[in-house]
Amino acid sequence: MVRFWTVISLLFLIVSCDQATKVVAREHLANTDGHSFLGGFLSLQFAENPGAFLSMGANFDETTRFWIFTVVVGIVLTIAGYMLIKKPMDWITTIGLTLLIGGGIGNLIDRAMKGTVTDFLLIDFGFARTGIFNVADMVIMVGFGLLLIDSITSKNEKDTAAL
Repeated sequence: MVRFWTVISLLFLIVSCDQATKVVAREHLANTDGHSFLGGFLSLQFAENPGAFLSMGANFDETTRFWIFTVVVGIVLTIAGYMLIKKPMDWITTIGLTLLIGGGIGNLIDRAMKGTVTDFLLIDFGFARTGIFNVADMVIMVGFGLLLIDSITSKNEKDTAAL
């Protein structure tokens, strides 16, 4: 029962933070040139993204984007949610999958309501620069990272146990 409430609380927190920051971005960054902080390292710049991560698929027609980015993603999130509830898994996998689902829900809400995803964060490392992203994208990347780390460490533990 602790796992269930932890997952529900984390999902609520992720989706709430994501949606709240997107509302602020739409209200205060749209129709501006954006704002830079920390010597240009962090910028807040409004963008509506019709595609997926880094605008992949933005040039697809509207119907194709709907089916891929709304319907298929919705189905994948539903399956992942079912796995999260029904399958036993360790805490790192649970948190990683919860982050992926929460971020996915945040972006799915945008797609369902507006047909695009609101992005507003940009990081400039000097030698490289990110695309414009949002809180849901950050959470998805952290969740993916946790699942990757868990997968690697689980494989290493199995390899060590086999010796």
